[in-house]
Order: sequence, then structure tokens, then C-alpha cells
Amino acid sequence: MAYYESVLVFRQDMTEPQVKEKAAKYTEIIKELGGDVKSTEFWGLKNLAYIIRKNRKAHYVMLNIELDGSKITELERRARIDEDVIRFLNVRVEELSTTPSIMMKKNTEEAE
Repeated sequence: MAYYESVLVFRQDMTEPQVKEKAAKYTEIIKELGGDVKSTEFWGLKNLAYIIRKNRKAHYVMLNIELDGSKITELERRARIDEDVIRFLNVRVEELSTTPSIMMKKNTEEAE
């Protein structure tokens, strides 16, 4: 099993509960493929650097997952099919981080 950081970018017109529901759906897909989701981070609604499919903003979700390398292509295929996902990125890492990501640290600093 390999470790991956998977970032999913969802359409701007979705509500936060809908985004969390979609993240749960992808968690189920990963479990169905024989993997495990170690942590989930909701980065919130962010501005995009450029317009993607008529979206100026998007909801970001990061999943730290453990999944067999041969199954990651099936996860990417399902993300491509989903109309709510406008972009995704899966990066293989040596080990999963146990601390919050930089994006989460930035959000807590802004809140203070």
C-alpha cells in the first residue's frame, strides 16, 4: 500500500454540506477499492488563479489516503466522470503528515 495526498476541487455553486457529502462519497469509494482514508481536511471556498469551466472560486478538500498504487487510476477515473469535480490531484508521499497542512494553519491564523 502506498500513501497519497489527494486534493479534490469542487464547483463553487455547491453548498458546504454538499461538499462534505461528496467527500464522504469519495471516502466510500476509497474503502471500496481496498484503501483507507487517514484524515480529511476541508480547506473551504478559495479563489481560483484562472476560470475553470466558468468557475471563479472552488471548494477544496484534501484526503490523506492509503491505497494500492494500481487502484489510484480507478479513483482518478471516477473523479473525471463526476461533474462536481472540476480538478483533482493525487500525489504519492513517503509518509502521511500527522499535523494539519499549511492551508489549515493559514485558516486558523486568519481566524485569530
